[in-house]
Amino acid sequence: MTGGEMTVRLAVFDCDGTLVDGQAGVCFAMEQAFVQSGLPAPDRHQVRRIVGLSLPQAIRLLAPGEDEATRSEIDRQYRDIFRAAREAGQLVEPLYDGIRECLDGLLARGWTLGIATGKADRGLAHCLATHELTGHFVTLQTADRHPSKPHPAMLEAALAEALADPAQAVMIGDTQYDIAMAVNAGVRAIGVDWGYHTADELRQAGATAVATSPAHLLELLG
Repeated sequence: MTGGEMTVRLAVFDCDGTLVDGQAGVCFAMEQAFVQSGLPAPDRHQVRRIVGLSLPQAIRLLAPGEDEATRSEIDRQYRDIFRAAREAGQLVEPLYDGIRECLDGLLARGWTLGIATGKADRGLAHCLATHELTGHFVTLQTADRHPSKPHPAMLEAALAEALADPAQAVMIGDTQYDIAMAVNAGVRAIGVDWGYHTADELRQAGATAVATSPAHLLELLG
């Protein structure tokens, strides 16, 4: 510490596949969106692979041969289906076992927490409120205001909002997109192996470590 200033240690989390298991809702909404747009439903494994990207980017990867109008229709259908499921109380996004204890442990150790997610503002707010975690995070960055991962904009905004230096920050996520975003922002990246991409993929993308459980993640962050 210099000049009376405290160093902010910032841990930024991805949401789907890292904090919560949101794949069931994503897969259902994407399959229905394709069908209602007159297309065959995409392979569920492929849908899980794109969790974490912003919706337009995800649809581009799942429907590369379709024109922009068709992709826009899929986008609209997806948002409507997802919103209807959320409002009907049918959206299931359980916290992974041990995540709450990990977050509480990091706060107790003096970490500042943030989120950088491909979710929209409304979806993230609902998810955090459902699990009573809203107050844990000082910065929430979503796909509504930023380019899709792996562009570093979300992470750069989180650093600015938390008044954190990249050297004192870490990005935690389950996909190559999270890790690549961290690399692009000059921030250390730690992968988690309970999400949608493999530990090997996370290491190849630049993760300095891969946590095997939330308790292990807490150990890695000291």
